[in-house]
Amino acid sequence: MSKLAQASSKYVIKGKMVSSGIVEKPDIIGAIFGQTEGLLGQDLDLRELQKTGRIGRIEVNVKSESGSSSAEILIPSSLDATETSLIAAALETIDRVGPCTAEITVEKLEDARLIKRDYIVGRAKELLQTMQNTAVRPTEITEEIRKEVSVAEITEYYGMPAGPEAATKETIILVEGRADVINLLKSGIRSAVAVGGTSIKETVSELSKQKIVTVFLDGDRGGDLIFKELSQIADIDYIARAPKGKEVEELSKKEIYKALRDKEAVTGSNEIKEHKKPIKAKLELLEEEKRIFAELINDLVGTRAICLLDKELKELGRLPITEAFSEVPEVDNVHAILFDGAIDNKFLSFAEDIGSKYLVGMSKAEKLKKTDILHLTRTDL
Repeated sequence: MSKLAQASSKYVIKGKMVSSGIVEKPDIIGAIFGQTEGLLGQDLDLRELQKTGRIGRIEVNVKSESGSSSAEILIPSSLDATETSLIAAALETIDRVGPCTAEITVEKLEDARLIKRDYIVGRAKELLQTMQNTAVRPTEITEEIRKEVSVAEITEYYGMPAGPEAATKETIILVEGRADVINLLKSGIRSAVAVGGTSIKETVSELSKQKIVTVFLDGDRGGDLIFKELSQIADIDYIARAPKGKEVEELSKKEIYKALRDKEAVTGSNEIKEHKKPIKAKLELLEEEKRIFAELINDLVGTRAICLLDKELKELGRLPITEAFSEVPEVDNVHAILFDGAIDNKFLSFAEDIGSKYLVGMSKAEKLKKTDILHLTRTDL
């Protein structure tokens, strides 16, 4: 690497020489200096440029066979791209090397920084592999901290283990046990309530009349039994299930959000409760928020991208809409979602699941569910 990507080099001229007879390295270097002299003026004279370090050491690798020679030529340059291109073009005017006719062709100009970058990437992979093979596991430490914090946040609601926002949220998620509440808390879902297995408290019936209820159950027969009992005593709006054979308490963050996005409305008499008081957005859009939302949504037109903002209305990041449902759940503290697309129930559920307060799109679907998220279109701003 050191010869091709010297500290001061920005580009490398890569050329090839073919001669009609046998020549050696000094012949080629002599021809390069001698036959380009004066072509481009004093400022681009190769000898002067090499003295000042703006042209590096010229590398020549010669091969001779069958009465002729060929060579690879490498010339490092710290000149700008235009000046380096002029030097490269001047090389192709050389028509003689030593006693022989010859032809030099420049194959390409290479950015020396790319060579360094390739080295850096390769070395970084080696270092990362070394780190991963050590006993230290930062992710395990992080998970342990999150678990401890989640346990500390567990409260009681109607006498049942619950997340800290179960009492204040218009929507809640009913799960089987305390471990399920903790796992949802680790994933940023703070309105879960544990009903305590198949022996379900009668208070769940009263609770379900006050809230929009999603039941989130294990993907086994136990989950089936709990749902059967709940459906007889409670007013349930949606049901979400863990993947078959898995329990809610062991799901990853992505699995949790996918299951909640795929929740289904409960059919029959308990289908989405029409008698409930409609949930209306209690948020009021401030002028500063309106201004920032308008600027960002206009900037997103035609990009097919999604933009995430925190509570200070600073960008948390942007990514393609196609990656949103898999990647966004990994982002914490999402306050607003803006995207180049139409607001539909899937996006509303998605925004609810990750705790966003605002959802801004280009347009809206005709029939949208009731939600406490303030959803706006570009024309609303």
